[in-house]
Amino acid sequence: MSDNLDGTTTGTRPEDGGTGARIVAALDGVGMRRITTGQIILDAVDWTVRAGEHWALLGPNGAGKTSILRLVGATHHPTTGTVEVLGHRLGRVDVRELRAHIGHVSTSQRVPLDLPGHTVVLTGHTGTVQPLWKAYDTEVRDRADALLAELDIKDLADRPYGVCSGGQRARVLIARALMADPALLLLDEPFNALDLPSREDLIDTMRRLAAGRPHLATVTVTHHLEELSPAIGHALLLRDGRVLARGPVEDVLTPDRMTACFGRPIEVTRHAGRWLARSAGQP
Repeated sequence: MSDNLDGTTTGTRPEDGGTGARIVAALDGVGMRRITTGQIILDAVDWTVRAGEHWALLGPNGAGKTSILRLVGATHHPTTGTVEVLGHRLGRVDVRELRAHIGHVSTSQRVPLDLPGHTVVLTGHTGTVQPLWKAYDTEVRDRADALLAELDIKDLADRPYGVCSGGQRARVLIARALMADPALLLLDEPFNALDLPSREDLIDTMRRLAAGRPHLATVTVTHHLEELSPAIGHALLLRDGRVLARGPVEDVLTPDRMTACFGRPIEVTRHAGRWLARSAGQP
């Protein structure tokens, strides 16, 4: 495995099938228990994310999706098993340094509402809530400008974050996360509470981001197949902390597997790279 926190060298595992693809994150026999009650949160989870892959994490509430995201985001440690991120095993690396190379987007992130969009993006360079102006030289400021342009939100540069729409905020946060040029981008329910136009704008942003950054790996937690970008090529289904299925989306997002995951009959269709799930028997 790589000795660099940016994951630039090659590492392989048996499940690579001999492709030599670089491993970005790997869970091996991972279990998590709640210390106070002994409740099982995750049980014997095996999962590998490679450079350039785009994964969706799906499952009912309480299935363990956020717990997995916290593990690969290096904010939690497993109770059993091993977690490796960017070539480093949790428990053997300074996680503060490791987190600097992982992009994380969540609607629960604390962002001062009065900061303009450009400043919010700048704080991604220092990983701080408030800006540290002395740390932002011309090169850093230009990079923030370029990211706003890449995500098609240059018009938000001077707009206070607090008056941005939900979809605009999500794209500002993605730009902020990309300031560290991460190898791995984690998105925790980024479509939460978005209206239809905002959802579609964000989906298109994710599609373009995948096309423009071929080595970036992403993991998106969502509850709805309709929110999956056509760039999503892999899916992990969780139920009660256990993996029901993982792999290419066309193999995982089947009616039988979705029914087993969510506990009710579900029909699944796909058109032009977009997915739709509904209860079986609905007109």
